[in-house]
Amino acid sequence: MAVTDPPQTPDREPSPGPLGGYVVLDLTRALAGPHAGMMLGDLGARVIKVETPGTGDDTRSWGPPFVGPEDDPQATYYLSCNRNKESIALDLKSEAGRSTLVDLIRRSDALLENFRTGVLDRLGFSVETLHEINPRLVILSITGFGHDGPEATRSGYDQIVQGEAGLMSLTGSGPEDPQRVGVPIADLLSGMYGAYGLLAALLERERTGKGQVVRTSLLAAVIGVHAFQGTRQTVAGQVPQAQGNHHPSIAPYGLFRCQGGSVQISVGNERLWRTFCTTVGLDPEDPDFATNADRVEHRDRLIQVIEQAFSTHPPADLLERLDAAGVPAGKVRSLDEVYSWDQVESQGLRLSVDHPILGPIDLPGPPLRFFETASGRETTRRTHSAPPLLDGDAESIRAWLDSAGHDRVRKVQS
Repeated sequence: MAVTDPPQTPDREPSPGPLGGYVVLDLTRALAGPHAGMMLGDLGARVIKVETPGTGDDTRSWGPPFVGPEDDPQATYYLSCNRNKESIALDLKSEAGRSTLVDLIRRSDALLENFRTGVLDRLGFSVETLHEINPRLVILSITGFGHDGPEATRSGYDQIVQGEAGLMSLTGSGPEDPQRVGVPIADLLSGMYGAYGLLAALLERERTGKGQVVRTSLLAAVIGVHAFQGTRQTVAGQVPQAQGNHHPSIAPYGLFRCQGGSVQISVGNERLWRTFCTTVGLDPEDPDFATNADRVEHRDRLIQVIEQAFSTHPPADLLERLDAAGVPAGKVRSLDEVYSWDQVESQGLRLSVDHPILGPIDLPGPPLRFFETASGRETTRRTHSAPPLLDGDAESIRAWLDSAGHDRVRKVQS
């Protein structure tokens, strides 16, 4: 096969999307790796999830909430990160399980793993062995704190890494109130960075014909999004601290109380500041608020002045006035409000799938859309499959592997 040839998956139609025809072998569990695998499945790749017989992915038991029949409850946690995949259960400590895994590795373009450092080697599948089986294989390895270094052997759990990587020190009502982010952001970010790195390695393989290893970690992913907070420390020598719902470097930018609720505003330049003042009846010439730096310095007084101006206006009235003036503003929605929002629906961010036990269910949708340049036609994957039942696709996967073996025999004989 020429290095520019797309991967071939006989007797199975590629899913629409940029990765249609690629095969991804997902050995991961919990959230970081499965999220990466789901992202690749959303892009059209065929993602085959290898699970532990009997129990499967850890998240199958993470709940409540569980939904479905009492004798076969389904964890909504598992449903959140495993759409567009197939499942096969393999005992990787058995000869039969390892043999099937070898066949899968031969047929795959990429392999995802998030074992603790050294576990895959002990199972007999070191990086060297994987590339002996399939030199074109791209391997994504996600660990907690990195695959090497003095703390490489530590297990990676999201909240622990949020604390260790400084994120909790930036989040909360104040320095004495460290808070975790409301979703497992270290897991999710490492999955995103991992998928991004894997795609780059697949692109490079088209030039070189060779696979490689992509490594990331929960620690690296969180530090990778420190952004301006990171350079406040590394360049300015400051130690950023949590300060609630207000931006540390821009003012006014945050959550403000009003009559019967609250609104969020973002005033990012002097033109917007003057427009904002005119709209809500503030004095734009107040010397304490003359520049953004002044407003940041006098943030406490600024918040008091703005909330006093807002105190006689309900949220809907304020949002209407600010929107008409062109001042960025919004409300804090609950998740039921988010998923019933017509804008979310318009972006494909809520999708329906048919689950073999639960029937039709709605899932959060993928965040990317694709369009042809000339026609403007949307080419985003539109048909999605529900997260698979444990070992639910074993028969079809084994049939696919058997047909590939027969094809190789026929080619040799001819």
